[in-house]
Amino acid sequence: MQLVWLELRDFRSYSALSFRPEAGVNVLVGPNGAGKTSVLEAIGYLATLSSFRRAPEAALVKEGAAAAIARAEFSTGVGGSVIEVETPSTGRRRVLLNGKRAQSRADVAAVVSVVGFLPDDLDLVKRGPAYRREYVDDVAAQAWPAAGTEQAEYERALRQRNALLRKDGRRTDAATLDVWDDRVGLLGAKVLERRLAVLALLEPEVSGLYFDLGEASEPLTWRYSAAGLGFIGGTPPADELLGPLRQAVLEARQDDLDRRTTTVGPHRDELVISLGDRDARTRASQGEQRSIALGLRIAAFRVLSDRRGSRPVLLLDDVFSELDAARGQRLVGHLPEAQVFVTSARSEEVPMVGARWRVEGGEVVAA
Repeated sequence: MQLVWLELRDFRSYSALSFRPEAGVNVLVGPNGAGKTSVLEAIGYLATLSSFRRAPEAALVKEGAAAAIARAEFSTGVGGSVIEVETPSTGRRRVLLNGKRAQSRADVAAVVSVVGFLPDDLDLVKRGPAYRREYVDDVAAQAWPAAGTEQAEYERALRQRNALLRKDGRRTDAATLDVWDDRVGLLGAKVLERRLAVLALLEPEVSGLYFDLGEASEPLTWRYSAAGLGFIGGTPPADELLGPLRQAVLEARQDDLDRRTTTVGPHRDELVISLGDRDARTRASQGEQRSIALGLRIAAFRVLSDRRGSRPVLLLDDVFSELDAARGQRLVGHLPEAQVFVTSARSEEVPMVGARWRVEGGEVVAA
């Protein structure tokens, strides 16, 4: 996978940008606030239709502009695809794939894949379960494009059920709630099936990478805890998960009516990562947590490369400033051959050979 060119208009701080990167390593250097991360954010946004900064869509629009436009061509070597996303300051965005309106994220995920290393990747380990759920779901959506559609449909059903509970509480009509229970159970089983399948692919990669990237003395393991179901292992299909999940939703109904929200389902699940008998979230050192986070990202790259038959575009946003020299060198040693975009405030901080670009004043020019 390769980004051939990128064009931005009124995206973040860019009034207009036209950027044609090299096929290998591209190092974007500039002072803080120059717009380096915004270039990587635009690449990721075109691939996933979401900001890796977790920013609302309106924040992508340059101040005073009506809409932000990001366009790019991605190529796998046997063909290219042009993706355009127009994001208005208010209203719904428009996504075009080769000039035709894309129906869902699955359409985009089918033709482009991106993996990002970010300064806040430590949150994957040390913050709440939502960060790990998001990581697994993102890998699933890129490994199986249909998974992104399933996730979106589950979220819609969940919102509808929660809206009903918030509105009526204990007075909620049982027959109407039955309909949404079935919908949440059916779609939740599909989301859960994809997550467990992804984790089965990721686990051996992550475990080995953790030893290679850190000063490991204890094995890394993880367990998937499903709300209402307990710990689940293996890769059971959705039809085996559906019955237990529906039963768990039914058993939680009284609690849901009292709390006016859905307490059982994939949106409440947790991926518990351990080092030996220590919970990595609360009892691992920051160095250990960072090695785990790096392992998670590289493992995702390897799994997606195998699944898709082409290597994703790799985004490294200010990663080397967060690592000591030894970890930085180990990371470089494990980075795969791919098109890479690296940002840094100091060129000498990046121990990689490739094209250097200067980012300043709303421009990206060869250094």
